[in-house]
Amino acid sequence: MALSGGLDSIALLELLVQWRSRQRASRRVELRAIHIDHQLRPASKSWAKHCRAVARAVGIVCTVVKVTVPKRRGESLEAAAREVRYAALAARLRPTEWLVTAHHLDDQLETLLLQLMRGAGVAGLVGMAESTREPLPLWRPLLEVSRAELSQWLQARGGRWVEDDSNLDERFDRNYLRHRIVPLLQARWPAASKTAARSAAHLGEARELLQALAEIDAAQVIEDGVVQIAALQALDVARQRNLLRHWIASQGLTMPDAVHLERIRVELPAARVDAQPIVRWEGGEVRRFRQRLHALVPSAAPSSQSIEHRWRWRSQPVLELGAGLGRLRWVRDATGEIAAARLPAVLRVAARVGGERIRLRRTGPNHTVKELLRERGVVPWERERVPLVFAKEALALVADLFVAASFRADPADDRPQQRLRLVWERDA
Repeated sequence: MALSGGLDSIALLELLVQWRSRQRASRRVELRAIHIDHQLRPASKSWAKHCRAVARAVGIVCTVVKVTVPKRRGESLEAAAREVRYAALAARLRPTEWLVTAHHLDDQLETLLLQLMRGAGVAGLVGMAESTREPLPLWRPLLEVSRAELSQWLQARGGRWVEDDSNLDERFDRNYLRHRIVPLLQARWPAASKTAARSAAHLGEARELLQALAEIDAAQVIEDGVVQIAALQALDVARQRNLLRHWIASQGLTMPDAVHLERIRVELPAARVDAQPIVRWEGGEVRRFRQRLHALVPSAAPSSQSIEHRWRWRSQPVLELGAGLGRLRWVRDATGEIAAARLPAVLRVAARVGGERIRLRRTGPNHTVKELLRERGVVPWERERVPLVFAKEALALVADLFVAASFRADPADDRPQQRLRLVWERDA
């Protein structure tokens, strides 16, 4: 469990210990606590000491983990601390364990209000689920209990907790809501927290319906992870946006804001036919090529000098390319296109610099690599990443896509056991 030392987490610790004591010995779960020391307050060392002492008193091991919270321009300190905290907790979670946190009913209301002020959609307004497996196994057993109920229960037991004075700092959005807004709402509507939780549950059902609709539409619009623009535009606008959100999430990218999402939906399909439009945001980008949309993790494409290897391929059948390009691997194949005997002992592997040509048939024309890649349908932003294999000064292979005629196996002359196939294993 995550143990901050505050009222909520100390109450959770006591309740978990009670729950475990009621289990049969043969089925009793292991409990352990992790305290994250953000090192942001002078009293953080004493909080860590308190957590160890409270856990020890109930027979639980408490591990203290010190983290450093980066100060990023444009990002709130509370958001940065939360990101670092969950990363540290996830890193210490064992394969069969669940993280248990002390989020309660009033936290749910605060979360809903924060999301409203950020202009969140249905997915953001759902609030916190009691349990989830992504991005990590997480259980929040106190979501139906209010802060006041936890305080009353813990005080009756003589429980001790620490007060983080930063929780009074109203420069933080959540603290402002907690101390200024929520009390006003609860004074007018005493059941505000429960009502908000009920609304969040209704929104959860709506999100499930939108997800189901997106999966139906995806079957018609998305092929091999790529959006077919004509099929997308056959949907009405709301379904287009819903599908794009589903698609971007499925590609593991952070969700763009409404402005960037609309640019993806409208600008990319409307760009000139010969253009290579792109919409980029922090954590993702979408590009158009041949009336298809591709979602990508932003990364700097390697320069033409980013790979340069001398490959003694007979003794080293696998070559790591570096620069995120994966590896080249030789495979003995009786039906392979490449004649081993025609390759020199040392090959040179390099990235494209432009202007390279290759002859695919002995009596055929000399093709530019750029044109061959375009005809093969290799997307423009990947063409510079294709490794080229040279035999001395001659271009022998364009990755595992094309073989020069002078290195191609001849069925009449080259024995099957002397034939090779080159495989380019790309990094994910």
